[in-house]
Amino acid sequence: MTARIIDGAAVAQQVRAEVAEAVKARVSAGKVVPGLAAVLVGENPASQVYVRNKRKACEEVGIASFGYELPASASQEEVEALVSQLNADPKVHGILVQLPLPAGLDEQRVLNAIRIEKDVDGFHPMNLGRLAQKGRDPLFVPCTPAGCMVMLEKELPSLEGVNAVVLGRSNIVGMPVALLLVRANATVTICHSRTKNLPDVVRSADVLVAAVGREEMVRGSWVKPGAVVIDVGINRVEDASKPKGYRLVGDVAFDEVKEIAGAITPVPGGVGPMTIAMLLKNTLRAAELAD
Repeated sequence: MTARIIDGAAVAQQVRAEVAEAVKARVSAGKVVPGLAAVLVGENPASQVYVRNKRKACEEVGIASFGYELPASASQEEVEALVSQLNADPKVHGILVQLPLPAGLDEQRVLNAIRIEKDVDGFHPMNLGRLAQKGRDPLFVPCTPAGCMVMLEKELPSLEGVNAVVLGRSNIVGMPVALLLVRANATVTICHSRTKNLPDVVRSADVLVAAVGREEMVRGSWVKPGAVVIDVGINRVEDASKPKGYRLVGDVAFDEVKEIAGAITPVPGGVGPMTIAMLLKNTLRAAELAD
């Protein structure tokens, strides 16, 4: 039996429509338009594309978008001064610093400089710390993990008691999504490159979130029949038959796993669209917090 395809683009469109409606209602009520500032340091082509897509998404739902670009030669002090300026700007409700930053800059210091009330990426250590604490709530949840949870909750209305395996332990995806699954009362295993008998651990999962950054690492034989698979990976693989000379694949061998799993996200068209949708939702929330 072939797995159901979880259409991230369709789910993201629903989230965007809800955000657009809420922004329209805010403006009609005489409240300020939510504003998102995107900071791009250097000329990383992938980062430029990501920032452009985020700004376009803002415009489509009525969120004001402010772009700030600094050269790769910008000093730590210059980047932090810009963040400080945006912290003080009442038109800016959310601050997004596009990662990775150029070599020589301390990413964590920059992220720490963002006011927690404007940390729409959810990367501030205080937001991550609150996510890890029972009985406390972060102001913002990181966008990709939040998007994963929205898709999972549509597929499985209750995650209580479910065996969930998270492959990967980054601060951006792996650890936050594991904490969110714990909050949903799943039984969570975090695994990584040093996990012993890794295929066996992955095979125990009713829910698998793959966020390890290695193309097609998870094979069909690793997956429990009927499992729900969320593939966070976006990896470029050379392919001369494609106009750009490459194709995008996930961390999961899609063609193999879709014949085993109960449901699976594709790459592209799965988690990616959800990340931007949740950023828009977080920006709206930041404006509401500032009211």
